[in-house]
Amino acid sequence: MNPLAPLPQLSETAFQGFRRLLRDTAGIDLAASKKPLVSGRLLKRLRSLGLGGFDDYLHLAQRDAGESQQAIDLLTTNETHFFREPAHFACLRERILPSLQAGRPLRIWSAASSTGQEAWTIAMVLARHLPQRPWEVFASDISSRVIATASRAIYPLPQAREIPPDFLQDYCLRGTGRQEGQFAIAPELRQRVRFARVNLNAPLPQLGSFDVIFLRNVLIYFNGDARRALVQRVVERLAPRGWLLVGHSESVSDLGLDMQAVMPSVYRKP
Repeated sequence: MNPLAPLPQLSETAFQGFRRLLRDTAGIDLAASKKPLVSGRLLKRLRSLGLGGFDDYLHLAQRDAGESQQAIDLLTTNETHFFREPAHFACLRERILPSLQAGRPLRIWSAASSTGQEAWTIAMVLARHLPQRPWEVFASDISSRVIATASRAIYPLPQAREIPPDFLQDYCLRGTGRQEGQFAIAPELRQRVRFARVNLNAPLPQLGSFDVIFLRNVLIYFNGDARRALVQRVVERLAPRGWLLVGHSESVSDLGLDMQAVMPSVYRKP
């Protein structure tokens, strides 16, 4: 692609094609207002492949599974940060953890972990408040790109401001040399958190059961039957008396599930 040539324009036909690709593959219903987002996020990929326009890239993504995953990675919203929606972590610390049966390993699933900040925040809380109890965190996302970032567990130093100072001191390492300006999650947490790519819009792999599932800021991208089916799949992975946390702007009370609303955005299985 000639860098001096006019920028290719995303036609309405191509935009609708990318919307269908995202909906059919990931179950995400991209709003009609997101056309500039699609154009902006895919343009660099277009250029790197030397393609002439968005229609060409759509055809490539439709016939090539690897490129389809690349497009999903680029179009999936991945905004997150450490200790996001802090009331949930206060609930985890003060209400959920004391309610769980002692004497067996605790399992928590961060079901849409993005670049990993949610999973590492959960791990910090568990390490601080369950020092003697075995626990593990499983974290997943549909994007292989963000899973790779989460697994590296290295973040820009400005994000350290989101972490309480005592947690930062105990569970994070400041980078030096080539890693100056970054920080890493401490090894004792890294060995207890596992990341994997999981598509919540498809039958789930054998994950076992979980005591707590964080499914936050996911449901806003799904509508109708797809939203209900996704939540049902996830809730089936909850152990009896397990806890489900969704985003503060989300609710599952309208889905007819056998779940008790404990507080806004926090539910418990019978």
